[in-house]
Amino acid sequence: MKLKPLPEKALKLGRNIIVADLHLGYEVAMAREGFYLPRVFHEMVGSIEGLLRREKPKRLIIDGDLKHSFIPEWRERAELKAFFEEISPLVEEIVLVRGNHDVGIAWLRELGVEVVDELELGGWKLVHGHKVVEGERFIIGHEHPAIRLRDEVGAVVKVPAFLMGEKLIVLPAFSPWAYGNDVLREVVSPFLRLIREDFRVLVPLDNELLDFGRLSGLRVALSRL
Repeated sequence: MKLKPLPEKALKLGRNIIVADLHLGYEVAMAREGFYLPRVFHEMVGSIEGLLRREKPKRLIIDGDLKHSFIPEWRERAELKAFFEEISPLVEEIVLVRGNHDVGIAWLRELGVEVVDELELGGWKLVHGHKVVEGERFIIGHEHPAIRLRDEVGAVVKVPAFLMGEKLIVLPAFSPWAYGNDVLREVVSPFLRLIREDFRVLVPLDNELLDFGRLSGLRVALSRL
C-alpha cells in the first residue's frame, strides 16, 4: 500500500485515511478547571469532511484519543454522536484504535464504529502508542510530535510534525489545541525510546508539507540559531 502524509495532519495508506489525537471535549475539560477556550468541534469536523470528500477513502481510522476526558463529561456522548453522524456518510467504515483517553467508548459500536486495540494494515501495525506491543513496523499517535523553530531575532514558534521512519511513523495530533511535545527535547511515547531512528521531519502548513530533513540535521541547524 502506498503511504502518503497529508497537510491536514493525516496519513493516507491505500484507501485508508488515518488521523490521531482529536481529543474531542477538551474545551469542556479545561472549563471545569477554570480555563475557557473557544470550541473547535465544527472546525475539526469540517476539516475531516473536506479531507474525506477530496481523497474519497474507503475507511477512516482514528489512531487513538478520539476524546479527551478520562471521566465522561455531561455532553461528551452527544458530541461524539454528532461527530460520527457528520462523518459516517462519507466512508464505508470507521475504525477507532483505542487510546489511553478512550475510556467508556464501547457504545460507539452502536453507531457502526469498530473499536479495536490494534490494527494490521499494509505491513504496518496501528496502535495508539502509549504502551509497547509486539511487532515490526508501527504507526502511532500519542506523542503529539512538534518542533520549536527559532528565527534570527530569537522568536520561537512550536509547530506539529510528522516523524517518518522505516519502522515507526508518528502522527501529529489532529486537535488544534494539542500544541505538541518538542521531540528535540524529550519524548513521551515508549515507542520512541525503543525504536531509535533518524526520522524525517515533515511539518504540515496550510496546504503543503515542509520537509525539514532528518531529525539529527535539524537538531544541529537549530542549535546554531
